[in-house]
Amino acid sequence: MSVIIPLIIILGIVIGAITFFLIRSIIAPQKISSIPNLLKQGKIGAATRTAKQILVKEPRDPDAHYFLGLAYLAENKHELALMELKTVNEIGHFGKFCPEIQFRNKIAELYARFNQPEEALKEYLLLIRLEPQQADHYFNAGSLFQERNKSDKAVNYFRKAIELSPMHHEAHYNLGYILYHAKRPVEAKVELETALKVQPNNYNAYFYLGRLLKESHDYVGALLSFEKAQRDPDLKIKSLVERGGCYMSMNNFDKAISELERAVRLSNNDAANDTLYARYFLAACYEKLRKIESAITNWEKIYAKKPSFRDVAEKLSQYQELRVDDRMKDYLTSSMEKFFDICKAITLSMNLAIRDITDVTNGCQIIAVETEQKWRAARKLPKIIRFLRVPELIDESTVRNLHEEMKKLNVTRGIILSSSNFSRKAIEYAESRPVDLLDKEKLQDFLKKTDSEDTSKVKRV
Repeated sequence: MSVIIPLIIILGIVIGAITFFLIRSIIAPQKISSIPNLLKQGKIGAATRTAKQILVKEPRDPDAHYFLGLAYLAENKHELALMELKTVNEIGHFGKFCPEIQFRNKIAELYARFNQPEEALKEYLLLIRLEPQQADHYFNAGSLFQERNKSDKAVNYFRKAIELSPMHHEAHYNLGYILYHAKRPVEAKVELETALKVQPNNYNAYFYLGRLLKESHDYVGALLSFEKAQRDPDLKIKSLVERGGCYMSMNNFDKAISELERAVRLSNNDAANDTLYARYFLAACYEKLRKIESAITNWEKIYAKKPSFRDVAEKLSQYQELRVDDRMKDYLTSSMEKFFDICKAITLSMNLAIRDITDVTNGCQIIAVETEQKWRAARKLPKIIRFLRVPELIDESTVRNLHEEMKKLNVTRGIILSSSNFSRKAIEYAESRPVDLLDKEKLQDFLKKTDSEDTSKVKRV
């Protein structure tokens, strides 16, 4: 009896243990299998509790970690979800409840969300091995290479995605974007247009197609593309600036001003790059239309936010006279009629009689002769005086152009009077020709000698 009793006790313990493990092996899978249904029914709390209960008993259960991760995703707890899925990755076991392909898609998305592109890329490359005919895997890998500025590799993956799925509009757009920046406009245009055929509301594709058309001088086509692109709120200001640039290239400065002023009004950040460019081009339009004060206002607003922006500081310096010299202001900003009167007054102050006056690009031209001759019988030789009102340095080509005009008209002497200065090459060219170059300081001296308020009294030619 003394031997039988211990055997009975041991046998009872063994049977109890076997029963426990049998019950556990039956109940645990039942608990795991219940979690997908709980998630589908939106019972996230119950799914979370069930997964955690299983993990208390089995901390390395990959299915429980996976489902807990899915529950966290449903609650928008992405960081906790990533921690659970990383644990699954460490365990490395995939089965009925945790299919590897579905798992790797989710963890790759989370890696990308938390700015871990290297880890996300590893997952997509593994997915390509698992599903080599799935275009999205190539597209996602290509997008990550693109973000890392590895455009050559990105192009290959986008092309493979298109090969597997010719209607993959995102791959067409991304490929077109890369080709545009790689200065391959013909190929880029094909890809962007294909993207739009598949997905007509891809406003980014319209924007870059517009840029391509603008750069190829198809301004009408570009305007249409930018008009469609501005339907995207994020692209609206950029598109308006680009439309303004198109109108500027078409010399339609009034329409350009309208588009650019809209861009400035819509901006809520005066320091934003798009706003700075809108004001810069707006100032350029006003300068072309001789509305210098409006141009200066925009340059000053740019300078207040970013003094180093392009040539704004130089522009303000060039037009500094407008703030202190009313005569120079009139010379630069007046209407053509009043400008002619100013130029005629200066010509008369040179003791020259005016024979003809015409307008030229950025100024006017007067043909005049001397009013007094030392010898009465001496023939009065004509002179050409070209008045220019531009902020830029006068280059050699401008002086050469006047000299050619002198030859055509058989005029032996020429003068260029400018509101700016002359380049070194222009001065060197004039030194050996009968052309006098009078710069901004000389012009100011002439303006002081003449009474600009009475220029309207100058006799019309």
